[in-house]
Amino acid sequence: MANLWRAAVGLATNPATADHDAIEFWSNPERTGWLTKQGEYIKTWRRRWFVLKQGKLFWFKDSTVTRASKPRGVITVASCLTVKGAEDALNKPCAFELSTRYDTMYFIADSKKEKEDWINSIGRSIVQHSRSVTEDEIVDYDKR
Repeated sequence: MANLWRAAVGLATNPATADHDAIEFWSNPERTGWLTKQGEYIKTWRRRWFVLKQGKLFWFKDSTVTRASKPRGVITVASCLTVKGAEDALNKPCAFELSTRYDTMYFIADSKKEKEDWINSIGRSIVQHSRSVTEDEIVDYDKR
């Protein structure tokens, strides 16, 4: 699980050092809401307020988010490969997962609709903020 955090925040597990200072997460976010997430080191489930904005998924202890708020954590969604339902993996309703090449992070939404809305929002953000492959990066193995 620690690998997910390092990969997701570009090796900066401390939200204070992550590259999100220019993002006004308190103003007009793409999506906000309560989710329950599993702790990074101690695997307890904690309810957190999540804010998705400009390719970053922030979380806070409470829903009153202002300019002075300090995120408890942040994930750069461009480093994520998939977001999908995880009810079977966790044996919990309304669960979903966010995966990188290295690890998987689990969340539980309050309802099936909330789960689907978060999956759709995060999925859109992954597509919008992922680095596109340029024409010269494509390797045609048939021509080799």
